[in-house]
Amino acid sequence: MLPWVTWLTLPLVLVTSWLLTINVVRDRLPKLRNKRVCLLIAHPDDEAMFFAPAILALTDPRLGNHVKILCLSSGDADGLGETRKKELIKSGMLLGLRKEDDVFIVESPDFQDSMTSTWSKEKIADLLSSAFAPSLKTHKAETRDAPTATIDVLITFDAGGISSHPNHISLYHGARHFISSLVRNRPGWQCPVDLYTLSTINITRKYSSFLDSFASLLLTAFGRRAAGVHPSPLIFVSGPADIRTAQNAMTKAHISQMRWFRWGWIGLSRYMAVNDLQLEKVP
Repeated sequence: MLPWVTWLTLPLVLVTSWLLTINVVRDRLPKLRNKRVCLLIAHPDDEAMFFAPAILALTDPRLGNHVKILCLSSGDADGLGETRKKELIKSGMLLGLRKEDDVFIVESPDFQDSMTSTWSKEKIADLLSSAFAPSLKTHKAETRDAPTATIDVLITFDAGGISSHPNHISLYHGARHFISSLVRNRPGWQCPVDLYTLSTINITRKYSSFLDSFASLLLTAFGRRAAGVHPSPLIFVSGPADIRTAQNAMTKAHISQMRWFRWGWIGLSRYMAVNDLQLEKVP
């Protein structure tokens, strides 16, 4: 009889623990407030498949953040570029962006959607500089002026790219190159932009859905942490309603991308329920 009781109560215990974890994360862990945030992605649907918990949390009006999405391709590998642009905008609005103009999509031969293409970190950094720090173009020599930018936070993939996609990994190297360029030839100044990257994890955790919230919280509690104005890591754990919103961003916005395997992803991936962002230290 006892084993049956255990099996019947286990789901209740797990769900209750998950909801408690959400409360701990939201009430006790550091948050970004009143920041100009740019999410840098490679393809339409990256924002929903990988970064939804972070977007949903950061766009909470009570935090005062302004979140924008910069996508470096239209995902036109299958000739669906125009469709996917519209899908990205719809997804962004479902995830809490203020307005459609907060989604920017780049179409350039330098950034082609491809599983075999590595994008130039210099060209990515140049694009970011043009968009967010145009004054870099006029300061080639050493200067005492403080570096400036029109964003406070840049979020993108880490060196593993979550799925090892070369376009994702290219964004990591391009973003680091951009951050480095902001303080190059400006001795003594701190970089005006914080770079946060989404952690790549092992396959077991990757497909553990909301259960990974327990592991993520424990790793944060016993790992290296930084508080203050540059907190790290940032942990975002979605509840049932937010997970459903993230799933809707795929099923109701990115309709052209809903092949059979993506149903498995939106049902099992921890990235639909949990995000952990690490603050990058860029020399």
